[in-house]
Amino acid sequence: MAEVLIQDQIRKLADLQKLDAEFYEYKIALREKPQRIEELKAAFAQKKAGLHELEEKLKAKQLERKEREGDLLVKEGEIAKANGQLSQLKTNKEYKAKLTEIESFKADKSIIEEKILILFDEVDTVNAKIIKEKEAFAKEEKKFSDEKSVIEEEIKQLEDRVKVLESQRQQKAKEIDAKLFTQYERILKGKDGLAMVPVKNNACGGCYMNVPAQIVNEIQKHESLVFCEFCARILYLEDGA
Repeated sequence: MAEVLIQDQIRKLADLQKLDAEFYEYKIALREKPQRIEELKAAFAQKKAGLHELEEKLKAKQLERKEREGDLLVKEGEIAKANGQLSQLKTNKEYKAKLTEIESFKADKSIIEEKILILFDEVDTVNAKIIKEKEAFAKEEKKFSDEKSVIEEEIKQLEDRVKVLESQRQQKAKEIDAKLFTQYERILKGKDGLAMVPVKNNACGGCYMNVPAQIVNEIQKHESLVFCEFCARILYLEDGA
């Protein structure tokens, strides 16, 4: 292949590489930004789960209080019934036994009432926590929605830019020799979007290893593509590309 042709192809490959560097950067961002949204969703779901847990705890406490209030009604009924039976008793022994039974019922009633009072306090405490958590949750929900909207807009802009770059890439690819383009593409995929790098200060622009003078001379000849001995990327000189 003539020197002028190789030199021209290297220049075009270098131009394509600049475009591909941007293209790959945006493609990476398009992979990462949806992941960020999922991370935000997970964090938001965790906060939502915390609020739900408090609400379930409140329901459990309210149900328990209702059950204890039912127990209290039963116990009050037992006391009233026992009191009503006192006048029907004929012996002191029976009377004393019934009074003992009533005192036992009253003791049980006192325990139930104490538990109900504790449950009232616990319900109030959980309610206060829920109110506070709902306020914090509302702020978190807005923050999540705002951040999600920003990222979604960024994704849209990236997708639009990628479409433009894809179109430009297709046009540039048409100007490059098919064999050279195939070599370039193979390296591009294996090197995360960096297939062609300049030699600067006698070092490879990809792996930064030293490039011998002999290799630099080969690049300057423009007889064929020259590759880095260490990272296998295509090498070129910027002022001679």
